[in-house]
Amino acid sequence: MLLPGALAVVFAALIGWQWSDARRLRGDRAALRAALAGDSARLAEARGSSRQAADSLAGFLSGRAALDSAADRAYIVISIADNRLWYRRGNDVLFETRVATGSGKYLEKAGATGEQWKFETPRGRLVVQRKDIEPAWVPPDWHFVEAAQKRKLELVRLVPGMSIAGVGGTVVAVSGGNVVTRYPDGREVPFEVKDGNEIRVGNKLIMPPFGTAQRRYLGVLGANRLYLGDGYGIHGTDVPSSIGRSVSHGCIRVRNEDIETLFRIVDLGTPVYVY
Repeated sequence: MLLPGALAVVFAALIGWQWSDARRLRGDRAALRAALAGDSARLAEARGSSRQAADSLAGFLSGRAALDSAADRAYIVISIADNRLWYRRGNDVLFETRVATGSGKYLEKAGATGEQWKFETPRGRLVVQRKDIEPAWVPPDWHFVEAAQKRKLELVRLVPGMSIAGVGGTVVAVSGGNVVTRYPDGREVPFEVKDGNEIRVGNKLIMPPFGTAQRRYLGVLGANRLYLGDGYGIHGTDVPSSIGRSVSHGCIRVRNEDIETLFRIVDLGTPVYVY
């Protein structure tokens, strides 16, 4: 039988243990509430980010231009996924048409240099920097690499002062601003070239130097071009069947009648949003 003093000690210990356990439970509940609050905050943040991303795209299509554009200023929106172009001012669609955009394909040059190109349309905010009439296309190196690979020909880069032996004593060389066939009697005949009809000598495909007439193709880009910088632009095409598809080397192609309309109604400095 416990004495009264012993009972008091046991009772005090029991009360202390219960109070300590209750305090621990309160601490656990507070930590759990804090964790749940943190998870809720992160969930709300994630939902907000998702809504913001959706609103960003919806903003383009509902006529809300980017913050750096005045509300009443016209702008162009291009959807790579849909291959469509809209010219808008506020909620009004001023012009709409189908386009062709970059294929996304890779091209790799054989040999030690191992150069590689990816043909994609750049995304983001661009600007109409220049409006060109009857633009000539100056094919980059990749055009000749691609053409040689398709035809299984050896690619030869021609430079001034160099000559390539042809048939019957002729040579191919640079003369002034042209790549010419030079005959034994001294006559020189410039090559006529176009896309798909490059200079060929035997099993060699010739890459003309920049600055020569043979490095400029006429009629490929239609009657007009809205130049966006870094070699990219919105222009016409000599392959109308490509419109509505992802087949270009990066530029935005439209039908020739459409680029004539855009050239007339789009101002210099117009923002172009590509997504």
